[in-house]
Amino acid sequence: MPPPVVTVLLPARNAERTVARAVTSLLDGTLRDLRVLAVDDGSTDGTRGVLEALAARDARVEVLAGGGRGLVAALNLALERAASPYVARMDADDESLPRRLEASVAALEADPSLGGVGTGVELFREDQPVSPTMRDYAAWLNGLTTPERLRRERFVESPVCHPSVCLRREAVVAAGGWAHGDFPEDYELWLKLIDRGHGMYNLPEVLFRWRDSAERLTRTDPRYAHKRFIWVKARYLARSREVAGRPLTVWGTGPGGLILTRFLLAEGARVERFIDVHPRKVGTRIHGIPVDRPESLGAPPEDTHLIAAVGVRGIRDEIRASLGALGWSEGVHFTCAA
Repeated sequence: MPPPVVTVLLPARNAERTVARAVTSLLDGTLRDLRVLAVDDGSTDGTRGVLEALAARDARVEVLAGGGRGLVAALNLALERAASPYVARMDADDESLPRRLEASVAALEADPSLGGVGTGVELFREDQPVSPTMRDYAAWLNGLTTPERLRRERFVESPVCHPSVCLRREAVVAAGGWAHGDFPEDYELWLKLIDRGHGMYNLPEVLFRWRDSAERLTRTDPRYAHKRFIWVKARYLARSREVAGRPLTVWGTGPGGLILTRFLLAEGARVERFIDVHPRKVGTRIHGIPVDRPESLGAPPEDTHLIAAVGVRGIRDEIRASLGALGWSEGVHFTCAA
């Protein structure tokens, strides 16, 4: 039989309570030509039995043994078994809305320059309200609805909800799949795909229900610690076409800005000055780098680039407005990275 148009990679570990709903939400969708590769990654509850029952009822489901080697290994195992032109992600405790895969595949087929698309997301949890931080993050994600905007914002945070994504399989394989390491594998893959010339964006329609829980890996696994996100960010920022080879100014000397600067320097970048509004910092040196006030910035520079690394809510837009008033163009003269 020919391969389906899309293969869904679904790792599961101890997800007996939620995995049936996750798989069924895919099978009941409007795109019928799919395959679900469900990887039981060393579950000690009834997850394997639930998956095997689903496979017995629907030939589009296949169960693989992940052996408890972790998410990245499970994803790459399923990727090796996929033969379809597109591969989608799914987590064992989320829900796809009916048109998710149909709309995602249609977007990828309409634009060969795309490496992948996510979708608009709706957060939910059953035990308490969704955290305000996650609500803000989802609202930001849901606004990245063009390749240009997502590219512009890619160094602010991970710009795609991982389990909502649908990817061009050949692009992921050529990029080496999901990478092992002490860093967030999803963010690293998005930056790698964009670095390799592929576009990405999030479909404006909300097509995915994303569970917020205390057990999510972003809260429990050190690979997703804030510092590890900054390390990945610095690695690809230093080599990006906006930054590579140019002297840099970093706006922001708070903890995030200084960590980013340290990682940029380790990647061989040249940071020549800081910008900050704190009166006790202006006129001093931090790690030997002078600190100037924003008023020292003038017309757009010819050969340097500014990185805005202030993570305080609302300040990013103020910095954008200040630089825009001076004639600076985002993506040409400056990049937001917090």
